Amino acid sequence: MKKAYKIEVDCANCANKMEEAAKKTAGVKDATVNFMALKMHVEFEEGADHKAIMKEVLANCKKVEDDCEIFF
Repeated sequence: MKKAYKIEVDCANCANKMEEAAKKTAGVKDATVNFMALKMHVEFEEGADHKAIMKEVLANCKKVEDDCEIFF
């Protein structure tokens, strides 16, 4: 399953950090962040609970960029 999320981030470098943090989250198959569009596209593993995983993605992103936000 693929889903898109609106994000809030201040710079392109921070967006790259968010993308890497999302990719390392268990249950995430792939993730891309488009800084210009302020969107994060996430592909989840088969049968994954996307709501629970996105909470983990947000927590992991806040570890690398504490003022970022993901709206889900």
